[in-house]
Amino acid sequence: MSTSVTLNQKQQYNLNKLQKRLRRNVGEAIADFSMIEDGDRVMVCLSGGKDSYTMLDILQSLQRSAPIKFELIAVNLDQKQPGFPEHILPEYLNELGIEYKIVEENTYGIVKEKIPEGKTTCSLCSRLRRGILYRTATELNITKIALGHHRDDMLQTLFLNMFYGGKLKGMPPKLISDDGKHIVIRPLAYCREKDIEKYADAKAFPIIPCNLCGSQPNLQRQVIKEMLRDWDKRYPGRIETMFSAMQNVVPSHLCDRELFDFSAITQGMALPDGGDLAFDREELPLTSSGFDAQDEGELGINIVEVK
Repeated sequence: MSTSVTLNQKQQYNLNKLQKRLRRNVGEAIADFSMIEDGDRVMVCLSGGKDSYTMLDILQSLQRSAPIKFELIAVNLDQKQPGFPEHILPEYLNELGIEYKIVEENTYGIVKEKIPEGKTTCSLCSRLRRGILYRTATELNITKIALGHHRDDMLQTLFLNMFYGGKLKGMPPKLISDDGKHIVIRPLAYCREKDIEKYADAKAFPIIPCNLCGSQPNLQRQVIKEMLRDWDKRYPGRIETMFSAMQNVVPSHLCDRELFDFSAITQGMALPDGGDLAFDREELPLTSSGFDAQDEGELGINIVEVK
C-alpha cells in the first residue's frame, strides 16, 4: 500500500508557489554564503524527517537548472533504533535514482547505555552522529556536508545560547568542521519551518520519527520552540524581524570588548554605526521587517490511499 496526493487546481497553484518560494530561499542562501561551487560533491544528510526530505527535494530541483555542475549524494545514518523501518529510505532513494549510502552504526545502543533513563540524550547522540558523518564524508570524497536546519532552528539556537549559555551565538549557515577538514552548509537557512511543514505534507514524504529525541518532550529546545511559535501566532512578523536582526549586528551597540574597542572612543571622533540617541527614545517601525502577509496562506491537501 502506498500514499499519493490529489490536488485540485487551487492546491496545485499554491504548491507551485510554495516550491518557488523554497527554491528562492535556498538559492539565495547558497549564493549569499557561497555554499555550493562548481564541481562540488554535496553529501545531503537525510534523517527521514520533513526538513532533510525538503532539502534534498529542493537541491535536486536547483541542480537541474543551476549554471554550475555539482553532485548530490544522500547519506542516512541507521542508528539501530528498535522498530526503525529500514526499507523506507532505500526504496524512496531508489525511486529518485539518486546516489546514496546507508551507514549502519548502533549509536542508539551506546546512548541508551551511557545516558541514565530520563536524561537528555541529544548531546551524546549528536557527537556520535557528527563523527560518523565526518568519517563518511572523507570516505566518499565529499566537499560539502549539507544539514537540514532551517531559519527557525537558527533562531531557537540563538535564544538557547542567550537563556542558558550566556552567549550571543546562533547557528551559522556555513562553517568549518572541528577538525578543519569539512565544510558544513545549511541550505535551508532562509526557509521558514511552517513552509517546510506544508511542503512535506503536500509532497507526502515518507516521514520516519526519531524515538530518541522524540521521547523527550521537556527539552530546553522544545520550550524555546513553543515560545517562538506563540510569539509568531500572537505577533505576526516578529520572527522575520528577529531573523533580520541576526543579519544586522551592530558591535558598537553591544557589550563585547573583543568585537568593539570601547576604550578608543574619544570626544569629537566620528560616530561609529550612527552613534547613539542616548536619552532620546528610539523610534521603531510599526510593521515588522521582512513580513509578507500573503505568505501566510494555507495549502489544503487531501491524502488518499492507493492500493
